[in-house]
Amino acid sequence: MLPRMKSLRIFLPLAVTFSLSIPAFAASNLPRFYGDAPDEHHPWAIHDGNRPQPAVVTPGSFSTQDQPGKPPSDAKILFDGSSLTKWEADEGVNQATKWIIKDGAMECVPGSGFIRTKEQFGDCQLHVEWAAPTKAEEDSQGRGNSGIFLMGLVEIQVLDNYNNPTYPDGFASSVYGQNPPLVNALRAPGEYQTYDIVFRRPIYKDGKVVDPGYVTVFVNGVLTQDHFPLEGGTGHMGRSHPGPFPEKGPLKLQDHGNPVRYRNIWYRELPPRIVEGSTDGYLSTEATMAKRKQIAASLREDAPKLKNDQDIVPEMSRWMESLVYEKDAAAYQVVEKMSAQYTDSLKALSKEQLAPKKDQIRGVRDAFRFLAKFKIVPQDFPAKVALQKIIDEQGWDKKRK
Repeated sequence: MLPRMKSLRIFLPLAVTFSLSIPAFAASNLPRFYGDAPDEHHPWAIHDGNRPQPAVVTPGSFSTQDQPGKPPSDAKILFDGSSLTKWEADEGVNQATKWIIKDGAMECVPGSGFIRTKEQFGDCQLHVEWAAPTKAEEDSQGRGNSGIFLMGLVEIQVLDNYNNPTYPDGFASSVYGQNPPLVNALRAPGEYQTYDIVFRRPIYKDGKVVDPGYVTVFVNGVLTQDHFPLEGGTGHMGRSHPGPFPEKGPLKLQDHGNPVRYRNIWYRELPPRIVEGSTDGYLSTEATMAKRKQIAASLREDAPKLKNDQDIVPEMSRWMESLVYEKDAAAYQVVEKMSAQYTDSLKALSKEQLAPKKDQIRGVRDAFRFLAKFKIVPQDFPAKVALQKIIDEQGWDKKRK
């Protein structure tokens, strides 16, 4: 349901709101000429019906201790319990790992070394489930120790901290050596722990940081890292130093001498950020105007495809929409010409002939009001004035008592 708003709310009838033929644009029954117009930092209007629709993803299912859940439909599966073909030893290339599969989980063989994915990736939503040995032995860093290395560079600590204190920046789900977790949300040893991680790598341009990169972590559904800004790659006993990352890297799991088990490992690629060219969010003026120009060009290209000898409004409305994104002189002239033709055709109709067109006429009038509100056309634009006169003469704006 759309909320009540003080801002101008305008819907054109379905005969007017045709969808773009370009798949990136939204469906035809969404509003146009509605909400605040694009500005110098936002290429889209508020509630913009032309804005691309989100991709459809089928959700997965949650895991239980006995059964791993199902990943979402767009996830890339790294380990499903059946094979290690997507993994290799962290030494050389295509070198088989000595880790083993046992009861649907991959298990670290102490002394065998790190394991890494053959596939490389960067920004992601990562899901990993792990379990420390059921028999809790030793303490601090010696108990159920392993690690998840994002791009092979940033370690999210894996450690059995159930009733087992250690140095805070080495706790389970810490950004190792950089930031302790907000809370300790671990289950007992032997039970599966679920890590859901959102990772954004650092981005540098011309040797300067433009985005430090961030890590967010949920442990068993509890937030433990809250959009923590990275300080470069992690390390042991040494201070981290900020620096550029490659675009992609492997996911690594650590052999720290404990037979830690892993299952149900998958990731989803994340879209680019604004600093990488995304056109959603608060953009630079240059990027905003470039995107608005692109949107306007797509609308102008689409407009002639809506030509209808019986109804000029669909094509005219698309030309009008294009002006919202770019004040193009040629498009403005087309709107002037077509709107004059439209109003002239209405003036020739009787009251009875006008009645079936009531909703359309009011919708087009409201669209011109929108354009005038944001100074895209003047307040005394001829078609706007003419349509208002027809509406006044027919009494269509009078409120019912």
